[in-house]
Amino acid sequence: MIYTYALIAILLFALSGWLLSFATHHYSHVDSMWSLFMAITAYISAIFYYDLSVRACLVLALVSLWALRLSIFLTWRNWGKEDHRYDTIRNNNEPHFWFKSVYIIFGLQALLAWVISYPLYAAVTSQAPLQWLDGAAAILFALGFYWEVVADIQLTRFRNQPGHENQVLDSGLWRYSRHPNYFGECLVWWGFALFGAATGDHWVWISPLIMTFLLLKVSGVSLMETTIHSRRPSYADYIKNTNAFIPGMPKGGHDA
Repeated sequence: MIYTYALIAILLFALSGWLLSFATHHYSHVDSMWSLFMAITAYISAIFYYDLSVRACLVLALVSLWALRLSIFLTWRNWGKEDHRYDTIRNNNEPHFWFKSVYIIFGLQALLAWVISYPLYAAVTSQAPLQWLDGAAAILFALGFYWEVVADIQLTRFRNQPGHENQVLDSGLWRYSRHPNYFGECLVWWGFALFGAATGDHWVWISPLIMTFLLLKVSGVSLMETTIHSRRPSYADYIKNTNAFIPGMPKGGHDA
């Protein structure tokens, strides 16, 4: 029942984002809401428990750190402009996209976030004692969070340098993976799944599997690389030399 309450709260928050789109005529702010959708599941789960476990407090702290960092970063990055992905979605779903967006963009992302956030519910509501899986989960989260944050910082600095508009970043973490930020995000959610698995709940593995699929085949690697070739001609050589997702040594052709 608590998990259902989380869905209701997420949908209400999504509805507020849809209403905001009427004023801004933009939809990119749903990216800023994405991580907060999942944090809502953890918060709603916590308010029904007066005696939270050590695991619950740890997960609440980590998901707050991850969600707020990502939301603030995406808000800053998208401020005053619309992501080209939403322009494409809008053009493909006219007429009456103003109404269709409530389920195509906001409702769909809210539902996906609710499903993916299940390990947070499992971890926060359990009183099972800590075990080695919790330690492994914390390490995996820390590695993923570091990888994601550093990749975002490196890409932001690169884009802000004059003359780099159509260039390809192939140094730092981007030397070992074409999408290190997505790889870090993936590790974060396998970490949260481990926290959930430590409670004995086997349904938690659905979450990182869905997240990995989305990052690889839907909204991440696959989507990004459908248009990037036209914007950055040298990206073809980057693909030949650099792993798409899992970091690895370059196959040759560029240095750090």
